[in-house]
Amino acid sequence: MKTPIPTRISAIKFGILSPEEIRKMSVTTIITSEVYDNDGAPIDGGVMDRRLGAIEPREVCPVCGNTRESCPGHFGHIELARPVIHVSFVKHIHMYLKTTCRVCGRIKIKEEERKKYLELLNSLKELGLDYLVKRLHEYIRRKAAATQRCPHCGAKQYKIRLEKPHTFYEDRGEEGYVKLNPIEVRARLEKILDEDVRLLGGDPVDARPEWMVLTVLPVPPRSVRPSILLETGIRSEDDLTHKLVDIIRINNRLREHIESGAPNAIIEDEWELLQYHVTTYFDNEAPGIPVARHRSGKVLKGLAQRLKGKEGRFRGNLRGKRVDFSARTVISPDPNLSINEVGVPEVVAKILTVPERVTPWNIEEMRRLVLNGPDKWPGANYVIRPDGRRISLKYVDRKAMAETLAPGFIVERHLRDGDIVLFNRQPSLHRISIMAHVVRVLPYKTFRLNLLVCPPYNADFDGDEMNLHVPQSEEARAEARMLMLVEKHILTPRYGGPIIGGLQDYISGAFLLTSKSTLLTREDVIELLGVAGYRGKLPEPAILKPKQYWTGKQLISLFLPDDFNYKRPAKIAGATALRCIDEDCPHDSLVIVKNGVLLEGVLDKASIGREEPESLIHWLVKEYGEDIARLFMDYVYKMFLRFAEKYGFTMGYSHLLLPPEAKKRVLEVIEEKKKEVYELIEKYRRGELEPRPGRTIEETLEDEIIDLLSKKLLDDVADTIIPYFKLSNPVIIMARTGARGNPVNLTQMAALLGQQTIRGRRITRGYMHRTLPHFKPGDLGPEARGFVAHGFVDGLNPIEVFFHAAAGREGLTDTAVRTSQSGYMQRRLINALQDLRVEYDGTVRLPTGEIIQFAYGEDGVDPMKSDHGEAVKVERVIEKIIGWRI
Repeated sequence: MKTPIPTRISAIKFGILSPEEIRKMSVTTIITSEVYDNDGAPIDGGVMDRRLGAIEPREVCPVCGNTRESCPGHFGHIELARPVIHVSFVKHIHMYLKTTCRVCGRIKIKEEERKKYLELLNSLKELGLDYLVKRLHEYIRRKAAATQRCPHCGAKQYKIRLEKPHTFYEDRGEEGYVKLNPIEVRARLEKILDEDVRLLGGDPVDARPEWMVLTVLPVPPRSVRPSILLETGIRSEDDLTHKLVDIIRINNRLREHIESGAPNAIIEDEWELLQYHVTTYFDNEAPGIPVARHRSGKVLKGLAQRLKGKEGRFRGNLRGKRVDFSARTVISPDPNLSINEVGVPEVVAKILTVPERVTPWNIEEMRRLVLNGPDKWPGANYVIRPDGRRISLKYVDRKAMAETLAPGFIVERHLRDGDIVLFNRQPSLHRISIMAHVVRVLPYKTFRLNLLVCPPYNADFDGDEMNLHVPQSEEARAEARMLMLVEKHILTPRYGGPIIGGLQDYISGAFLLTSKSTLLTREDVIELLGVAGYRGKLPEPAILKPKQYWTGKQLISLFLPDDFNYKRPAKIAGATALRCIDEDCPHDSLVIVKNGVLLEGVLDKASIGREEPESLIHWLVKEYGEDIARLFMDYVYKMFLRFAEKYGFTMGYSHLLLPPEAKKRVLEVIEEKKKEVYELIEKYRRGELEPRPGRTIEETLEDEIIDLLSKKLLDDVADTIIPYFKLSNPVIIMARTGARGNPVNLTQMAALLGQQTIRGRRITRGYMHRTLPHFKPGDLGPEARGFVAHGFVDGLNPIEVFFHAAAGREGLTDTAVRTSQSGYMQRRLINALQDLRVEYDGTVRLPTGEIIQFAYGEDGVDPMKSDHGEAVKVERVIEKIIGWRI
């Protein structure tokens, strides 16, 4: 056996095949459009000639003597009756025709300048200044194309026009535009000197300009375009084969017409048809010509279509592809699962398999699985013998197979509880769009996951589907468990804060459970701790007489580490948050944990929420690790949901109703603002309105009105109505605790929607000089331009519904447009940055060794290990010194 010599690729160079190279690498000339004879055997000299490579089972290639598995395939070639333009190079051909003389073929630059440019070009290339080389080529092309008379032979130059996809015309003044046929184009390109090709940015060794006009067409091997046998017994050929047959048929017809001296018009038509077929063979989406189709009307795929786009070779088959050992179905929520787990339907678990090697320690278990077979879970689907033979347990005597099992066999068993799998939701926009989960096989037909894990996937349960992948090697399973498990990603790699944490019902439940007013009976405590999976002793009751009661704070404390200390204002503190550290806080809103006991404060978004800096979850991860934080979420968060269920937490129409005096006050506020708007309009009409910097007077008026009727008005109305809502109101609980909503949402539901805008402007389009026929032409008032003075509780009138729908439509359209734009932008950024890597010396470099950053991120800090983007926080240092969190 030969020892392989290790080599390193120093460079890759692309070029164009010359006619001589095409003929040299060809094993035969393809001359006939017939493909198979009457017996179904390939015809010699046809596009499926056996010499083009073996593709059938046990077929031996007559050229290399190999079978289908090892035959590389061989090229043939077609001698074209007339040259044709290669559609992929028309821009280059156009450039060469514009920049060189039509008579002598020299570049249209004076000899002295030409020599200077050559010297400069060589110097720049030696220095490796590729950017400047590119700029020099562009400058030379522009200068040469602008020259009207050849400086070498003095011939007058004409303007060359390209009519896509492949037709060139020359403007000969009085004669008008004259079409240049491919023979003339090739003749001109042949005259260009190698040095001039180099000056214009070409490569005279590997890409002579005349090679862009084809005289010989390479025919790819059969393996590139294999035929398939349909169920009906009819053979179906590949799209490329269909195109090659068309090219050969037209080419032979054109040759016959030329040899028989047919009229010039007929030859021109056939030549144009040959050009069309060659063009659509290379690119069936070329502009300016109809696409080639099958008889059925289906569009044929050209070579370009095979390579480019999402479904092309690069993106569809090389950079990413469809894989085995994967499943996809709809997801549904299951708060009873751990955040590390995924619920897998039994029907999926019986199809996906994990290869397990038989050892003396697991042989009895493997025998049981083989006996269960494919139909009974947990079982096995296949057994792989030591000689590599794969046996399906569907068709063999399972009892005999179980008895023959021995160490060295591999059993492909069903997926079962405890296996590690990768879970992914598309679009995969960041690292944690794919994480490792531990399998829990469950009934029904959807994948299930804990609601807390939705944010990193951006998943919801309105029909989302997700993908599950089963790692097939021991190394892959170990890596997934150690590096990709969900608990390892509680902190986001973007800024080091928790991305997995409480949201919505969890936060409402946490607030209700830990509120001062919540007292729990013994039965309540047992039920809640049972849901959480607590197996220890009950704490002493907080109230002994007249009856025993426990608080929610006591239940939380059972799950906190004994030496954990924490102090932070709750979200409900609102504007008082800054002074809550030192003063008595309203509503129990300063959270204090000392030695693992929650002494004071309600838990809300600030303590248990996601994306909250300094939250309780954040500190559990930082001080005790991901495992403790994950256990806290798995146990305690279940109690929050259960208590919200027991409490009966919901909202209704009545929770948004305002008393008559509040409505009266709201109407007064609206009238005040409308009065200010009319004053602004009058000021504008008198010409007294001062324009804002960089804005016209009209734009200034619109901006001022929008400021008054949206932000200022909504804020004033919010301040007016919020005192009428108490903290016992579920809507206020959700808004104040950070579970869902905000004062503006409450205002829009209970009082008014405010000004509707499209593209940051009031609504103006509609009828001439007015939005709707209900208003006078030129009316600039609030109602005529999209102001909605009602909220959802009172209901909108028809005109307000129209304006609200117009603004809502903009939101939907923007979302759709932004999604595609941001997706493509991210793809381009990833492609631009994919070669960067952090070296062991801390620098960020390109593969060539060029330094991009001397320290990763300019500070050498991993964002995931940072404190919300900051490398070090002074407060944390002081805390360590004084022993208390500030």
